[in-house]
Amino acid sequence: MIGAGLVLLGVGVGDLLRQYAPSRLRIAATVLAAIALVVLAAGADAMVWAFVALGTAVLWTWGTPDRRGGPAGLWPVVLVAVVCLVAVAVIGIRADQGPWGEFWPTGGPLSRVSADVAVFVVGAVAFLSESGNVVVRASLRDAALPDADGITLKGGRLIGPLERLLVFSLTLTGAFTLLAAVLAAKGIVRFPEISRDSGSGLRAEYFLIGSLVSWATALGVAFLLWWGTLG
Repeated sequence: MIGAGLVLLGVGVGDLLRQYAPSRLRIAATVLAAIALVVLAAGADAMVWAFVALGTAVLWTWGTPDRRGGPAGLWPVVLVAVVCLVAVAVIGIRADQGPWGEFWPTGGPLSRVSADVAVFVVGAVAFLSESGNVVVRASLRDAALPDADGITLKGGRLIGPLERLLVFSLTLTGAFTLLAAVLAAKGIVRFPEISRDSGSGLRAEYFLIGSLVSWATALGVAFLLWWGTLG
């Protein structure tokens, strides 16, 4: 569990810095984020996974598409998924969670989850916030829609992260009726814009692929947390 959390955190924070950090501060911010990840991992007695997370984040940054496109298609997505699955399969919730675990609250709401789970949730939020957009962009390019770069559904960069975080949260809390309502509401709100399609069907296909990939990403992260906390 701690390994998957560190990987998601490393990739997610890297994408957030790539997207939002000023260019003149990006390198310094990235170095500081890497040091913070190593410190967090050391305090959680998971240094091996810190290096795995940093290596995965470097490969992800190299291979994922930005506005100019990327060289590796969906392979970085597969890489992160496999590394996280292996991490959860090998290490669930540990009995000994390192020095940070010793200081973890024993009372209040935080006492209901372990330090390992907390790291995973923070990593999941970071990954779903911006890296989820990268996954969707990679999927749309891999689908080879002829005019994908020319189609703009306004607000997608903000709606996508909020949507994924809602899907993640509602799935974990078992609020499936509300989850279905949220997903249906997105289609209703987007319908007028999609209905203005020129007849090629590209806008509808763009919306459908993007939405399904976005939901699948959030559900996949929720599955990792569910699987890691079994037993």
